[in-house]
Amino acid sequence: MANRVQDKVAIVTGAASGLGFAATQKLMDEGAKVLLTDINKDIMNSMSERLSNYSETQYQTSVHDVSKEESWVGIIEKAEKHFGKINILVNSAGISLGADVVSTDFEIWKKVHEVNLDSVFLGCKYAVPIMSKSGQGSIINLSSISGIVAGWNTAAYNSSKAGVRLLSKSVALYCAKKGYDVRCNSVHPAFVDTPILDPLKQAFGEENAVAKLSRQIPMNKIGDTDDVSYAILYLASDESKFMTGTEIVLDGGLSAM
Repeated sequence: MANRVQDKVAIVTGAASGLGFAATQKLMDEGAKVLLTDINKDIMNSMSERLSNYSETQYQTSVHDVSKEESWVGIIEKAEKHFGKINILVNSAGISLGADVVSTDFEIWKKVHEVNLDSVFLGCKYAVPIMSKSGQGSIINLSSISGIVAGWNTAAYNSSKAGVRLLSKSVALYCAKKGYDVRCNSVHPAFVDTPILDPLKQAFGEENAVAKLSRQIPMNKIGDTDDVSYAILYLASDESKFMTGTEIVLDGGLSAM
């Protein structure tokens, strides 16, 4: 184990699975203490089994509805009270509900933005003051290549993820103007092999689904969780101390076309 984020304290949302869980493991492997949060109560209650290779002093878990302001207030208070500071926030929680602009129900539109964008706003709003007191901080917001490249049938998802990109820049500029040593960046993956692809795999079969997605990528393959978690680790570490208000794009060349 190296020590790229040794003794730093992180909050990771959406930590029950996929990119959130991968980021949690990578940060803990590199010495961070982590408060894992997710709305899935059953998985969070069994997290000690999945993290049996780690000391229980290295992490805490909490059920967390990222779309609720009062839930964020409680999470920030818990992290500060238990660990004494907050250095890293990984806003990984998100949902993907795809439909075109005409077919999208307004309630679905609002739900997607609540989970994908409002949650990031709330996390930043309440984490920045604590991070500024902790001396330094890094906020890493999981957006998507869909926040840069639009699709005809992903209206709400495109809008919410594009919002994350610009919000991240605004937060970065605010922190810089205030003189806080708090950075904020966004990460934009294309297709990554996580449970978010399960509906597609069920519809077409795993091999056909992966092949279908890979054909859209110049490198002719989809990403894996390590591709994203290493980027998160870099942004969380002091290696990226001069990087703020920008994005890391992990798309196999898709946005270059």
